[in-house]
Amino acid sequence: MTTSDPRSGAQLRSYLALTRAIPLLAPALLKRRLARGKDLPGRWREKLGEPSLPRPEGPLIWLHAVGLGETLALRGLIAALADQAPQAEFLVTSTTRASAEVMAQNLPPRTRHQFLPLDAPAYLARFLDHWRPALSIWAEQDLWPGAVVATAARGIPLALVNARMNAEAYARRRRWTGLYADLFARFRLITAQDDVTARHLQALGAKGVSVTGSLKAAAPPLAADPAKLAEAREMLTGLTPVLLASSHPEDEFVALSALRAAHPRPLLLIAPRDPHRGQEIASRVAEHGLTATRRSLGQGPTADVWITDTFGEMGLWYRLCAASLIGGTFGPTEGHNPWEPAALGSAILHGPRIANFAGDFAALHQAGAAQPAQPEAVIAALTADHSAMAARANALSDAAQGALAPLATDLLKLAHLG
Repeated sequence: MTTSDPRSGAQLRSYLALTRAIPLLAPALLKRRLARGKDLPGRWREKLGEPSLPRPEGPLIWLHAVGLGETLALRGLIAALADQAPQAEFLVTSTTRASAEVMAQNLPPRTRHQFLPLDAPAYLARFLDHWRPALSIWAEQDLWPGAVVATAARGIPLALVNARMNAEAYARRRRWTGLYADLFARFRLITAQDDVTARHLQALGAKGVSVTGSLKAAAPPLAADPAKLAEAREMLTGLTPVLLASSHPEDEFVALSALRAAHPRPLLLIAPRDPHRGQEIASRVAEHGLTATRRSLGQGPTADVWITDTFGEMGLWYRLCAASLIGGTFGPTEGHNPWEPAALGSAILHGPRIANFAGDFAALHQAGAAQPAQPEAVIAALTADHSAMAARANALSDAAQGALAPLATDLLKLAHLG
């Protein structure tokens, strides 16, 4: 546990001075993002600190994560906190449109979502005046200095959980050691996913870092609309669907090359990390001499490839596909979350590049619950019987979901809740 230090060094003071200029540019920049579809109509002003929801009665716990995967990972922690503090309400903030759209379909009870305001004093004051959190929990590595300082200045306890910082991320931050040391001094509790992250945080000035593992392993299963699930299951009757999940171009090239050579061919579902890439992927499928349909256009699985280029439906595909090839593992992305398929009984296969989830995959490999696949053999690997491997992964996921109680207890003590 760290101790609070209200002093600010030169780097933090300079940053905070610059943030006073943000309101001069923010409205125009946000309107431009809105025109490009990067923000949600009707909600973009949340980033100016203007709430779109009322504050609930009772103590409010505010949790922040930057993007889609990090935001979804908070659900298990919220469940553990809710079990111990039945009087508490929860606010989740994030910064990306995708995180807001998918989280809306996976909100735990007593939880609402807003966008984090831009890091300007006036926006943050408006946000904090409205929500008045009893506790502020930040996840992974997305720290907004202005928000941290403004929150600490009001005496609101701060915690950093699930921190993740590989060597590359640490190298980018080393020149800002003074700034990070000032920020970490304001946190009363800091936990890391692994020993490497803990060492990097300590090198940046964090004190008393504990290693508690990844929250992603403890997240509840992704939701699926029952009517859509029944409809999709009917469409897939008689087919052998396999899934490329959260894909990038490098993964798609590997999977399509293997599919073209496969006989017989299963139905390959491609769920891109960015659903807006549907047309691009369809063109790549054609270049491989294969056919494709796109779910976003209302088309069903009537070709070699079904491109499921829609938001918030991964809970469908993991339930319906016996095996999943994890995207980002054949290129520089270095992997995506393997625990989402694990929680829903879909066997986990992956390429060689898994640095972003090295600890997670190590735990799965040790339990015989995930398997690497060679590029030329990914389709054969996906169509093999991995039911025993999937069951082992599912058991690990179930066990992790019940292991967050000690962390929840420590967090609630900071705010005298529970």
